[in-house]
Amino acid sequence: MSVSAVTHLNFRGDARAALTFYRSVFGGDLVMVTYKDAGNVQEPSEADQVMWGQVAADSGFRVMAYDVPSRMPWSQGENAFFVSLRGETAEEVTAYWKKLSEDATVLRPLEPAQWAPLYGMLRDRFGVTWVVDVVSEYNAS
Repeated sequence: MSVSAVTHLNFRGDARAALTFYRSVFGGDLVMVTYKDAGNVQEPSEADQVMWGQVAADSGFRVMAYDVPSRMPWSQGENAFFVSLRGETAEEVTAYWKKLSEDATVLRPLEPAQWAPLYGMLRDRFGVTWVVDVVSEYNAS
């Protein structure tokens, strides 16, 4: 038996754009169900917003997202979570970094760090903070 955890991002009207963007970065399949599709329209102006969406790539990348209805509280917050993206090679990580950094705020450039061959942090155009690194063995000394 196995279990997995998937980052679930909450937006206010930007879920479709965010999921489409993440698919352009990571590839894979994009599935979206709107409130209208699910027969769960409580506010007509939100009928075409995403009630559930997911990007799933062959590489193992997964992210889910939805648009929080206006009747529910929502705040993007500051540093409420990071999405950690870890790859096995510098080439793989650098390719994702280049795509994610489009219209992003780089908080720490992608460069060698004491704990990883490459490490960087950015806030993408949707306000999501990503920490990106190349996996390396940790040796406590």
